[in-house]
Amino acid sequence: MSKRCNILLILTDQQRGDCLGIEGHPVLQTPHMDSIGGNGAYFRRGYSESPTCIPARRTLMSGQAPAVHGMVGMVGGVPWDPPHTLAGELTRAGYQSEMIGKLHLFPSRKRYGFERMRRADATRGGAAANDYTAWLDGPGPKDQWAMAHGVTPNGWIGRASHLPETQTHSFWVVSQAIDFLEKRDPDAPFFLNISFIDPHPPFSPPQFFYDRYASKHSLPEPVIGDWAPPLDAVTLGVDPETMLNRRAHLHPEAMHYCRAAYYGLINHVDSQVGRLFQYMRDRGLMNDTFTLFTADHGEMLGDHHMFSKARPFEGSARVPFLARAPKSMGFPTGVQVDLPVGLQDVMPTLLDVAGVTLPDSATGRSVLPLMRVERVEWRDALHGEHSKKYFDEESTHYLTDGHVKYVWYSQTGQELLFDLDADPQERHNVLLDSDAETRVSPWRDRLIQQLRDRPEGFTDGTRLIPGQPHEYLVPGRNIAKEASTRTASR
Repeated sequence: MSKRCNILLILTDQQRGDCLGIEGHPVLQTPHMDSIGGNGAYFRRGYSESPTCIPARRTLMSGQAPAVHGMVGMVGGVPWDPPHTLAGELTRAGYQSEMIGKLHLFPSRKRYGFERMRRADATRGGAAANDYTAWLDGPGPKDQWAMAHGVTPNGWIGRASHLPETQTHSFWVVSQAIDFLEKRDPDAPFFLNISFIDPHPPFSPPQFFYDRYASKHSLPEPVIGDWAPPLDAVTLGVDPETMLNRRAHLHPEAMHYCRAAYYGLINHVDSQVGRLFQYMRDRGLMNDTFTLFTADHGEMLGDHHMFSKARPFEGSARVPFLARAPKSMGFPTGVQVDLPVGLQDVMPTLLDVAGVTLPDSATGRSVLPLMRVERVEWRDALHGEHSKKYFDEESTHYLTDGHVKYVWYSQTGQELLFDLDADPQERHNVLLDSDAETRVSPWRDRLIQQLRDRPEGFTDGTRLIPGQPHEYLVPGRNIAKEASTRTASR
């Protein structure tokens, strides 16, 4: 049997799909992330099927759509016992598997198939549950926790961190990754999953990366769709943490620093990815490693007066999706793909790289044929959804083929339709046009077919039925030994 290539999975948290240099971002610098797509494939329509942390990470690790693994909304403290995981299949196939950083699955120390974890789901918390804060509390003063800057872990406030670059979570992740690579078994292929917390709030990058963007005269401003309720006055008097629960219009200066800090976090992660790549080049590992880079979900960042995640819109649901194969695989470079791919496609892709049979439980598909520019039948549209999070009436389903997106609010019945080719920022709801019914009818029929077997009763097979229960967990489909519906704090 020929030598199997190593696998590197890089995951960020809350990174928008348009926040890449290769995407043409006007200010953000991400040269190392960009190099993955430039030397491999850049999937311009990568999506998170359920765009909050826990359901998205279940999707990635199981290769299953959210409705199949059972969690379609953000809820913590729910045990999960899937029959197959990405790490578990690779470990059984002889890969030395290591997870470093944020996993955000429950129970917190369950390995989900990894041989070893160095886990830190947040930049706060006791050392018993957080390997990063245990490391941070060692060499520095006892009170020098990562949250000492006081910025909320779910808000919009932007400022520089009190920590130097070499004490950040992003630096720690890469340092731990290098340590793993130095000490790994040289006779076994490795599967290394590094998972950054950034650019998830708190929006507090190291000083250099904050200043790089805060000092700019102008940064891209939020876009407001013609369908979004108007908010002309600045929103005042709201706790920065709870502001995420509602629409908000920030003062221009606050919005500038919010975006500067968000971009700074991404730029800092990129620099750390570059540090890892430099080590791998020096050790000759890049020539034997397949790399896939993506994020669990995006960040609305003020678009349409919204912040945070859980929304079906591009800022929240679209994520980076870049992959690079080693030269020995003979793949073309500089490939751009406009077909819709999702986090459920990560497991099938990486098992395909390893030559491991995909379990029948998976719903995703390998993107390797797309990277080889082969003509293959692909999904007509990707389905995504999210229940509750902030308010019941904001529960949604969406469908996209990469060119058009249809959104249906499951509780109110409201519909939105966007032409992503002509309007990538979703400024205009096509349903406001005179030919609205003609254009939306095929998409409504697609969603009816998508939801026909759902136990909630979203459709009777001929129409969509609003107001049916849309809970965090699909009835009867959560794969767990027991379940608790304690709401997550992140």
